Amino acid sequence: MNRERIKEIYLDYKKALERLKAALNEDTAKGSIIVDGTIQRFEFCFELAWKLAKALLSFGGIEAGTPRMVVKEAHQANLIKDGQGWIDMLEDRNKTSHIYDEKQALRIYKKIKGSHFKLLSNFCKAVDTDAL
Repeated sequence: MNRERIKEIYLDYKKALERLKAALNEDTAKGSIIVDGTIQRFEFCFELAWKLAKALLSFGGIEAGTPRMVVKEAHQANLIKDGQGWIDMLEDRNKTSHIYDEKQALRIYKKIKGSHFKLLSNFCKAVDTDAL
């Protein structure tokens, strides 16, 4: 993985995170489409986040193939601070990708708003692409 590709992934991630933030600022009283759209944006952000972490690890000589392994290695390498929070986020992302239950979707939406977005934002802030 080269520096330019990592920077491209980072910029895509940063834009996706801004779009997730905008979705979280929408009023859920507008309907379930807000919750559904927010969850989809969360899924996209999480995918970019773990792929960015994987690229950063690879650049540093650490290979990890699956999202769970990337989270584990990224936590050990101090790329992310709350490893368990990231595992929880991974599990929520997996739930939303494979099944749809309205009550579960609302619970996950609340977790995105309450903690997942903060973890994703902190990771974005912690990545220093200028140091690459």
